[in-house]
Amino acid sequence: MARYIITGNYSTDGIRGMLASPSDREAAVKPLVEASGGKMESYHVTLGDSDFCMHVSVESADMEGLMAALIVAGASGGVSNLKTVQAFTSHEFMAAQKRAGAMVAKFKAPNAS
Repeated sequence: MARYIITGNYSTDGIRGMLASPSDREAAVKPLVEASGGKMESYHVTLGDSDFCMHVSVESADMEGLMAALIVAGASGGVSNLKTVQAFTSHEFMAAQKRAGAMVAKFKAPNAS
């Protein structure tokens, strides 16, 4: 299964809602991830350049389902600036490096003589 890191910012409306009625956002997000066919590995909220930025790590073999979940989350108005990147384990990255080494002789760069 592929792993994805999803980030986004809580919107002003989302923060107002949490202020009026505090809620466990990890518990709220988990069923959406599961409905998409994925498994939530972690959920964090960060401070700094993007205060109240959520970081969710998801494992999923169903990219269409994950996109559907992102549409639902984005349409809620509680989050904005959603971004999803695929993440790789060290083992997966090592395999890619080895495969690249085997492929390098088959490629000629445009600046090669």
